[in-house]
Amino acid sequence: MRIGYFLSTEEYDSAQLVEQAKAAADAGFEALWISDHFHPWNDEQGNSPFVWSVIGAISQVCDLPVTTAVTCPTIRVHPAIIAQAAATSAELLGGKFVLGVGSGEALNEHILGTVWPSADVRLEMLEEAVELIRELWTGEVVTRQGKHYQVDHARIYNVPDTPPEIYVSGFGAKAIDLAARIGDGYMNVAPEPDMVERFKQASGGKPAQGGAKVAYAPTKDEGWEHAYRLWPNAGLPGELAQILPTPEHFEQATELVTEQMIQESTVAGDDAAEHLAQVQEYADAGYDELYVANMGPHHQEMIAFYGEQVLPQLR
Repeated sequence: MRIGYFLSTEEYDSAQLVEQAKAAADAGFEALWISDHFHPWNDEQGNSPFVWSVIGAISQVCDLPVTTAVTCPTIRVHPAIIAQAAATSAELLGGKFVLGVGSGEALNEHILGTVWPSADVRLEMLEEAVELIRELWTGEVVTRQGKHYQVDHARIYNVPDTPPEIYVSGFGAKAIDLAARIGDGYMNVAPEPDMVERFKQASGGKPAQGGAKVAYAPTKDEGWEHAYRLWPNAGLPGELAQILPTPEHFEQATELVTEQMIQESTVAGDDAAEHLAQVQEYADAGYDELYVANMGPHHQEMIAFYGEQVLPQLR
């Protein structure tokens, strides 16, 4: 299983993200995930730089493959603009770019004042957006009047010789089936073997990427404190992450999340065996790649720790 590093744009500023990307490459991580947000989940996280600018900067400091985890190409940004941004990113990265897409969260997509659609409509919009993006990546002039999107004499001039692959995020059955039908791969952040198996069977065995977080620190207690302070939203159940519209709403909802809940679900501290066990959990679930994010201020130490104590044992 390929192990990559997950860059959290919600928690770190642009310079820190570029610094982490270079450090991850030097430590032996094999690829990068990077989140795509307009807002962080809460004010404590405190960041949300424009992902496409950060990817451009990353391309100048390391040569690792990059996947967006994930971009919503349906409401906040028109899919034609996403197609151009992704094509430029692929060009800068020498073709080593994957456009990871999903149906989005109201947290980021409500900002233009439009109605937040139902899940079924969002999936319908996502399918049409992916189709349009792929058509624009031919480099031909595209004029299209679709149900949700239209373009008039649009042409992307800078497209790589081989268009980027598109991986699709999915949590429920409908989203997973859509990912299998339209995606080149699948993305999820839970070590759920049933979800991966459903995708693999429906897609004929296409690859799956997983994401996980850790709270590296000198002690477990310190790591858990950072995780609870910064990422209590990880403890929210069901579809809340998709429908709550503002960081303030997330802060209100996460008042119901206890520190014990975070402790029970978070790998913290500096015990390599526990970090390795989480990697194994994702491998057992059927993922082909795992991207690990750090929570808290010890990101450089976490990257070095993985390079010295975790990645060598996996190989």
